[in-house]
Amino acid sequence: MFENFKVFQTDFAGRPLVIETGKMAQLANGQCLVRYGETAVHVAVAASAKPRDGIDFFPLSVDFEEKLYAVGKIPGSFLKREGRPSEKAVLASRVIDRPIRPLFPKDMRNDVSVVCTVMAVDPDCSPEIAAMVGTSVALSISDIPWNGPISAVSVGYVDGEIVINPTAEQKEVSKMAVTVASTDSRIAMIEAGAEQVSDEIMYNGIIAGHQANQSIIELIKKMVEEIGKEKFSYPSNEPDEEMLNAIKEFAIEDIRVALDTDDKTVRDARLKPIYEKVHEKFDEIYPDSAAKIDECLYKTQKYVVRRWLLDEQKRVDGRHMDELRPLAAEVGLIPRVHGSGMFTRGQTQVLTVVTLGPVSDRQLLDGIDEEEYKRYMHHYNFPSYSVGETRPSRGPGRREIGHGALAERALLPVIPPVEEFPYALRLVSEVLSSNGSTSQGSVCGSTLALMDAGVPIKAPVAGISCGLITEGDRWMTMVDIQGLEDFFGDMDFKVAGTHEGITAIQMDLKIDGLTPEMVKEALEKTHKARDYILDEIMLKEIDKPREELSKYAPKMLSTVIPVEKIREVIGSGGKVIQKICAECEVKVDVEDDGHIFVSGIDIDNCRRAMTIIDTIVNDPEPGAIYNGKVTRLMDFGAFVEIAPGKEGLVHISRLDVKRTEKVTDVVDVGDEIMVKVLEIDDKGRLNLSRRDALIEVDGLVPENEISDAPRRPAPRRDDRRDDRRGSNGFRPNTNKPRQ
Repeated sequence: MFENFKVFQTDFAGRPLVIETGKMAQLANGQCLVRYGETAVHVAVAASAKPRDGIDFFPLSVDFEEKLYAVGKIPGSFLKREGRPSEKAVLASRVIDRPIRPLFPKDMRNDVSVVCTVMAVDPDCSPEIAAMVGTSVALSISDIPWNGPISAVSVGYVDGEIVINPTAEQKEVSKMAVTVASTDSRIAMIEAGAEQVSDEIMYNGIIAGHQANQSIIELIKKMVEEIGKEKFSYPSNEPDEEMLNAIKEFAIEDIRVALDTDDKTVRDARLKPIYEKVHEKFDEIYPDSAAKIDECLYKTQKYVVRRWLLDEQKRVDGRHMDELRPLAAEVGLIPRVHGSGMFTRGQTQVLTVVTLGPVSDRQLLDGIDEEEYKRYMHHYNFPSYSVGETRPSRGPGRREIGHGALAERALLPVIPPVEEFPYALRLVSEVLSSNGSTSQGSVCGSTLALMDAGVPIKAPVAGISCGLITEGDRWMTMVDIQGLEDFFGDMDFKVAGTHEGITAIQMDLKIDGLTPEMVKEALEKTHKARDYILDEIMLKEIDKPREELSKYAPKMLSTVIPVEKIREVIGSGGKVIQKICAECEVKVDVEDDGHIFVSGIDIDNCRRAMTIIDTIVNDPEPGAIYNGKVTRLMDFGAFVEIAPGKEGLVHISRLDVKRTEKVTDVVDVGDEIMVKVLEIDDKGRLNLSRRDALIEVDGLVPENEISDAPRRPAPRRDDRRDDRRGSNGFRPNTNKPRQ
């Protein structure tokens, strides 16, 4: 039945890689099923028969579809089916898109879609890597014009050694997670997160990944020789050479003058009449190609900018190749928020605001990844006004999600662990103005905001981008590219890190790849630039995290209790924990592993709640003093609860410093009194004393002791409630805390 069914197999980083074609999705232009270990990803590619009219870009779409059946889960939504793509799915789609897009013909306008469906997940074999390989296979053997193949690997750094496609266990301890995509000769894409690794380690990891890709590329080439289809022809969208030369000759001098400024607003204003003048002259000359006039103007601008850079080493705004735009850093701009920082680089300006919350505010993840929660969240917003345009806000797109994830990846290695800083963190970067590299501006602004919020980050992080211009064998790089250099250049190589090392990389290319020399130079230049930004700009505004959190931030305490004690803290039906929350005005979060987090506006209330929890978990020690609540009265004394489930007897003889005839002369049910633990008998019962607590804390003298010193009178019946102890009956006396 499946006459064209083929199976290709190889070893990939010590695990079997099996590629099946010819059985599934036979109406697609190209398809394959990739099995890597027990991970299975199906990839199908399709192209429209005709080009799309009226567009000036190549319409490529890439979808990485996570199916929860792949990990044996039923979706948690009301509809019980997969909804919008998760953040990780969006990021995987972008990672696949970036290395394949430059390899399509620049003049093709046929729609092309790539759909990667994750059908099974082996934690030791990345479905993203399987999808990248599958995409390359499907495009290579299809009839869609494409200048591949590529391959991709994940690179880790474990125990001082570079590891290709690390297992789940190795990923847990790896110092970096780098995805490297390659052609047979060049590095096509880099996406990296790292724990402050050196430039040398990162470079070696990238080169190792590039070399590891070559065996898969050779396999795909053999597949193309055996089963590859002939590529279809398409109508070129390139403007006629005569038309391009005519428009270039007519407008090039005006364009040179228009582009020669460091102000994006001025540049746009200068270009507008040039466009109008060109259309006025050439719309009648080329009536059938009027839509391509803007393409000719684009190519003319690109020609001017690239000639300046390659021939004159001149940048659009007059800077030297390694010179940064004017920089500025500010903190504490927004009142009442927990922390804020704004970073300005030329006409790029990003404001980041930090919000701290209880650990329970962390994000629940419902995807195919083993990670279930995310404590640190970074969101990036790019409103239309930031580039002087008008369009309604429709929520974050893939670009916004990707830029937010890049900033999150850059800062995650310096965020303190939950044991040291028991908070959930949400950072929101608002792009106020954009003229290139807003993602790296958000990294810098976020570091400022974190320090302004008092988050004890391990080290400040800065980000910068490096551009590239190539022409044949000639190439040159420049630091801190602005929008025009990104638009007309060949690369946007973004690197974030501390003084010590790199924390994140993202590389976008418009060409087929980089040589190792280009990668090394980009790493060197970005390291120098981020050191300058840190020392001369950011740390001069705020040199370390603030000593205290904002008064508007919740106060947080944490502890760890034995797992078997969790039931006692929660209580039947949650009664105990609800009582603690209500009476102490706090929020208490209990983790399955015994971690407990207490949050509230008042730190004293948090301490009260923590003491109650400690008393529940640990038996009171003789000599400790508590504020308790009277629960029952007997002729022989009063029972006092010092914490939920912890009740003891105060004998009538120990209710006061003077002789007591009746229990009700001193206390009533519901009264809050200070008591001292005298002993715990062999049956676990508490013997308490109000008399001893008054003597020890308030300095009262018993009636039967004679002294010449002035004696303080015993408190009157109506004054027994000590305002100093507050309204909660469980707060221990602060003059004698538990030892």
